[in-house]
Amino acid sequence: MRPTEDVNVKSITPIIAPEDLKQVFPTPDGGFERVSAARRKINAVIHGEDSTILAIVGPCSIHEPTAALDYAQRLADLSKEIGDRLLVVMRVYFEKPRTAVGWKGLISDPDLNGTNRISKGLGVARRLLCEITQMGLPIATETLSPIYPQYFADLISWGGIGARTTQSQTHREMVSGLSFPVGFKNPTSGDLSVSFDAMRSARSPHSFLGISHDGRSAIIETGGNRNCHLVLRGSDFGPNFDHTHVSEATRRLKEAGLPPGIVVDCSHANSFKDHMKQELVLKDLIGQIKDGSNVCGFMLESFIGAGSQKLCDNPADLKYGVSITDACIDWEMTRRLLLEAAEALER
Repeated sequence: MRPTEDVNVKSITPIIAPEDLKQVFPTPDGGFERVSAARRKINAVIHGEDSTILAIVGPCSIHEPTAALDYAQRLADLSKEIGDRLLVVMRVYFEKPRTAVGWKGLISDPDLNGTNRISKGLGVARRLLCEITQMGLPIATETLSPIYPQYFADLISWGGIGARTTQSQTHREMVSGLSFPVGFKNPTSGDLSVSFDAMRSARSPHSFLGISHDGRSAIIETGGNRNCHLVLRGSDFGPNFDHTHVSEATRRLKEAGLPPGIVVDCSHANSFKDHMKQELVLKDLIGQIKDGSNVCGFMLESFIGAGSQKLCDNPADLKYGVSITDACIDWEMTRRLLLEAAEALER
């Protein structure tokens, strides 16, 4: 090792190539068709060509596969009851951007103990995505690492870019090559021009350094992703889900020539980080949609149990199906809200 490089690096460990992991956990039978169909449907929705409403629902983050599959089966069963007015997509978030430090997600630390066994985390994540896909449930995730999509993008129907990464050139370039529709959240400042710049950038071709499917460093050349859209999540100055904010966003999207569909995050700043207030946000959105708003979808943070819990020294002591990141509404409330939303939109 040269004395001027890797001064602060403790170790470098080779990792499985994306294509090799896909051989271990191959896409389930019919998976390509289901994912492609869901993507086409979502694309039509965000471009205003389909009146179906997206319901992107699930835990703030996935930390335990058994509970995640339990939740997924409940959501898959419920989606069959709801009918065609809502397209239910499950939040399956494996990465957590941290303001400072903390647990970074299931891929980075699958054992929840700081051992950071990323190779294991990639396998756990892909296996879980395969199992959920087999249930027939479309999957949404936040794309944080520019490397991870090579390992499981074939199973994703919708992607999100968070408020803290919308301004990142790396993420804009990455999105330009992703095969699924992607929602850019407004930044915590609330400045929509940042999101619009991100969408314009991601719709354009780019060349950047990445990895190939066989795990080698490579130049990635993209053609641009035309299926980017806006996600309103509130800001440091308060919520932005109301009619006034949505109307202003709609006007500016039209002027910019960007896709008109707006997804609203019922959590985060729109609910003042109070998970129980997501219901109030959703009910307001349903009213706006019925009045002809450009709101084409909503996001709910939901899990089996309500609230959240802190990650403890012994992961075995954690409550089953309760988030270890942001607080979520419980399954009973989730079921009620989705059924009520579908019924209201049918009228």
